[in-house]
Amino acid sequence: MFSTAVDTALVGAIVVITIAVVAALGFKLSRSYRDLGSDADRATYATLHTAALASEHLRAGLTPTGASKASKHLRSLLRCDTLLITDENAVLAWDGGREMPEPVMELVQQVLTSGRTQIFREAQLGPTGVPGSGQVVISPIRVDKRVVGTVGAFGPHVNAGLVRAANEVAGWVATQVELAELDSSRTLLMEAEVRALRAQISPHFIYNSLNAIASFINTDPARARELVVEFADFTRYSFRRHGDFTTVAEELQSIDRYLLLERARFGERLKVTLEIGPEVLSTVIPFLSLQPLVENAVRHGLESTDGSGHITITAHDAGAYAEVTIEDDGVGIEPDYLRSVLAGHTDGVHVGLRNVDQRLRQVYGEDHGLMIDTAVGAGTMITLRIPKSQPDHQT
Repeated sequence: MFSTAVDTALVGAIVVITIAVVAALGFKLSRSYRDLGSDADRATYATLHTAALASEHLRAGLTPTGASKASKHLRSLLRCDTLLITDENAVLAWDGGREMPEPVMELVQQVLTSGRTQIFREAQLGPTGVPGSGQVVISPIRVDKRVVGTVGAFGPHVNAGLVRAANEVAGWVATQVELAELDSSRTLLMEAEVRALRAQISPHFIYNSLNAIASFINTDPARARELVVEFADFTRYSFRRHGDFTTVAEELQSIDRYLLLERARFGERLKVTLEIGPEVLSTVIPFLSLQPLVENAVRHGLESTDGSGHITITAHDAGAYAEVTIEDDGVGIEPDYLRSVLAGHTDGVHVGLRNVDQRLRQVYGEDHGLMIDTAVGAGTMITLRIPKSQPDHQT
């Protein structure tokens, strides 16, 4: 009996606590809503929130899938019966209760041609085969000087407020399209820069490597065969067509092949020291971001001198970053000339440095460019810091 009473009391206590928690949560939510302030503040928040939801679907620009998903949010912003989104050629989204009239693209074409917002009233629409459509305002989506599509809002009546709202939504969609095109152009720029790095490798390194391999064919055929295999592996990696990113381990493996081929040319003149922390080997880095720096060290740290050259490559853990340093004891670079190269004012032998510097800044931000310590006759030390956590970048 006593046990049953205790159990009953315990259950009662749990129920009371649960009710109290729910009441407190409800009070907090209602207070958060009241904290938004006036009705105007709440309306502003709702508008911004709806626009943010729509923007997620337009990151790739005007696509059928993205426009269709975004239209549901944009229609609630315009509070119209039906929302229309088109590109220059076709209807991308039709959201609402109305049936889409067949000649709707004829109306759209008038807006695309004129580049001006137009209102089509029911009396005007009837003869064109769109009876009972009410009224519609169609606004152009203008990107720079191009009209790339339209936004149309259908309703029983089109007033001045709906016209202004449709124009604003069309302008907002245009901004999303511009951002998508900018993102695409950045991707194309990165791909072009990788192609430029490959082109830089191609004429200089390939010619010298083949000459080095040829020199061993008669004197040391086994060595020649080994170098041919290394050369094939190196070029296969350098000219691969998939992926903008790789890992520190893969890049260093390619560099090892590169240095093996260069040692075939320079023999004992080329000395290399590696200090690599295993904890950074899996760090993701932009493809061909280390090899051009090592090639720069060989070309300007050894080819420009008659004696030997020493290159030191270190990679270690630096907290949230992987830090890689490539140092040579060669002729160095005049600092003012280097600044000019990195700024893009000079086309010279160090163009690979600028290319890598730009790509790092584009991917990780302006604070993540190359750190270069050099002076004439004092060698060159190049350091780059790469974030170890990069969930958006895949190899």
